[in-house]
Amino acid sequence: MATPTPTMARSFLQVAATEEVASPLRVVQIEGLVVLKIIKHCKEFSPSLVTGQLLGLDVGSVLELTNCFPFPIGEEDEEIESDGANYQLEMMRCLREVNVDNNTVGWYQSMLFGCFQTVELIETFMNYQENIRRCVCIIYDPSRANQGALALKALKLSDSFMDLYRNNNFTGEKLREKNLSWVDIFEEIPIKVSNSALISAFMTGLEADTPVTQCDYDRLQLSTSPYLERNVEFLIDSMDDLSIEQQKFQYHYRNLSRQQAQQQAWLQKRRSENMTRKAAGEEPLPEEDPSNPIFKPIPEPSRLGSFLITNRMANYCNQINGVSGQSFSRLYLMKALHKN
Repeated sequence: MATPTPTMARSFLQVAATEEVASPLRVVQIEGLVVLKIIKHCKEFSPSLVTGQLLGLDVGSVLELTNCFPFPIGEEDEEIESDGANYQLEMMRCLREVNVDNNTVGWYQSMLFGCFQTVELIETFMNYQENIRRCVCIIYDPSRANQGALALKALKLSDSFMDLYRNNNFTGEKLREKNLSWVDIFEEIPIKVSNSALISAFMTGLEADTPVTQCDYDRLQLSTSPYLERNVEFLIDSMDDLSIEQQKFQYHYRNLSRQQAQQQAWLQKRRSENMTRKAAGEEPLPEEDPSNPIFKPIPEPSRLGSFLITNRMANYCNQINGVSGQSFSRLYLMKALHKN
């Protein structure tokens, strides 16, 4: 038997220590069966929002999603949350017994009209991040899928945003220091749908001989007004929410300027008193009094709310732009057909 060399005899801990710096996540490879499970679960309970667990493997720069299962739907209660955690552990135990991947790599959830930018999503990311270094959230929008698009996104939080969120410091100074804007909260990771060779061969055999299907005709529908109306309504609501956030900052800056004016008036009065005390041969008083409430710093409101609202508004605008462009293309096509 050959004697193991020092390189071969390295312990697992030594190998782990040399591989601490993991490669960044580049692609989320999701199996077709997982995509179908997510779509089926989200469409069955639409317009209610549902969630589920993602299982798979973390291989280098690729996160492979090989299985998933839905979470039970119920009202928010401590007892129900405990039952949900027990259900999750029991499902993972059953999958492990049948030799199926049971490594948690994230979760999936449904959304309506692209509205996923919430504080609850960020808190869930932070909770997952404590135990799973690289996790993703798969977002599926059934309303967007009705327009002929596979509305599937893989999201993660940026590292710079997570550092600020842990410190709960979203002041203007910290944001400028980190060079962080509303665009840098979420990172969208490319999705690659994969199937085994056997499934690909089976799907090829199921393809119809006729090149045109009913789905192709559905894409020519000219009525997209309900989807556009809802997006415009949500956009207007988001603009109102952003206006409320801006009013908070205006109120803060008014209080700050009022406090600075009071501080200047107090300092002028104290300096005049000190000049009188110097003329009388007495010691001058300090020019700052920490016990005075006018010297107490006014906390700046968090900018996280306005960042999330701005992100949401950008998403609504992109959806309106995309659907409007497709609608105009279909209208010009129908105009040309009528002329002919």
